[in-house]
Amino acid sequence: MFMHNKNLMYTVRVAEPDPKLASLMLEQFGGPQGELAAALRYFTQGLADEDPGRKDMLIDIATEELSHLEIIGSIVAMLTKGVKGKLAEGAEEVTDLYADIAKGNGSHTLALLYGGGPALTNSAGQLWTGGYIDSIGEPTADLRSNIAAESRAKIIYERLINITPDPGVKDALTFLMTREVAHQKMFEKALYSIENNFPPGKLPGNPEYTDKYYNMSQGDGDMRGPWNQGEQWEFVNITPDQAPVSGGDGNPSVRLAAEEMKAVNEAAKRTMSRTDVNPVTGADLGAGPGSGKMTPVK
Repeated sequence: MFMHNKNLMYTVRVAEPDPKLASLMLEQFGGPQGELAAALRYFTQGLADEDPGRKDMLIDIATEELSHLEIIGSIVAMLTKGVKGKLAEGAEEVTDLYADIAKGNGSHTLALLYGGGPALTNSAGQLWTGGYIDSIGEPTADLRSNIAAESRAKIIYERLINITPDPGVKDALTFLMTREVAHQKMFEKALYSIENNFPPGKLPGNPEYTDKYYNMSQGDGDMRGPWNQGEQWEFVNITPDQAPVSGGDGNPSVRLAAEEMKAVNEAAKRTMSRTDVNPVTGADLGAGPGSGKMTPVK
């Protein structure tokens, strides 16, 4: 059961309307790193988690993210409040109003299509999609994904703070950015509270390959570091004539019954391309300037 408190989680004071800034704020309203995506990601994970402690944490954080969504949405609405009234009442000439709304970027989309209200889009106008929810149902994988998501969201908030001239909006964004830090710490504690949390899932890796580093991008810039040197790693240079790491000749194979093989061979024979002819094609017949070398049409 959800209940709504009409007070925002954090008091927001906007100095003056700014439609251009409002459009940028939409990145954290309906963008891939935004608060709606975070809330639904953690909410759905919490519903499915069998661990009572993680379930409680995930639902708590999901609910807080909805509070953050309300803060961002309120900021957008306040930043567009002046334009919203002008749109509703036709208070200016169309050309002047359009110029006031656009202010050099795509904020006219927010105002004209959504009436100045917060829209479930990112800052470029891309509609929000459930594809932003990347949960896979394995706690150790999902918690790592959540840690990364909180990190990305913090970076977006940093960028918004750096371009925001309004001190009140900047203050609210700083609060939201800081909560991303807190959530990342929570998810890390939950992850490392699971014994044997790596590798994700139940099946072990094949020990023949778990400690190999394949140097497959060679030339100037080759580097060695803790990711590919030391007792933990076997460094393998891949050469142009390298055989498959699993052995064999590298050619795929499948065993077929005699009847299936016969059908495959007949189909290959029927659709075989000849190598002893140079047929005239439609491209040859319609060739014009800039076509390059073509087959002569006799």
